[in-house]
Amino acid sequence: MDILVVDDSRTMRMILQRAIRQAGYRALTVVEAENGVQALEKLRGERPKLILSDWNMPEMSGIDFLKEIRAANNRVPFGFVTSEISAEMKVLAMSTGANFLIGKPFTPEAIEEALSPILGGN
Repeated sequence: MDILVVDDSRTMRMILQRAIRQAGYRALTVVEAENGVQALEKLRGERPKLILSDWNMPEMSGIDFLKEIRAANNRVPFGFVTSEISAEMKVLAMSTGANFLIGKPFTPEAIEEALSPILGGN
């Protein structure tokens, strides 16, 4: 697994995967999870290069998911892809250990801009 995409919307997970491919990251393996609980299960024994997560999800929100993995001393790069981005959310996300936030709707260019410092050129 290279990238773990976490979003409760199947459609949004597909759109995000397409944007990753359009940004030039076609060779990376993308694994999906519907929420933070499922994502934690998928992380057992795996070390992705990057996690992309929605903020608002049932069962476990994106910020709670990030808190859980950071509490486990997992320093995998983590970015939020969310429709709500307030100044307070940015501060909370970054202070909790997120690398970036991308607003929905997004473009492949926005995805590339966020991913290239972490994954390198495509």
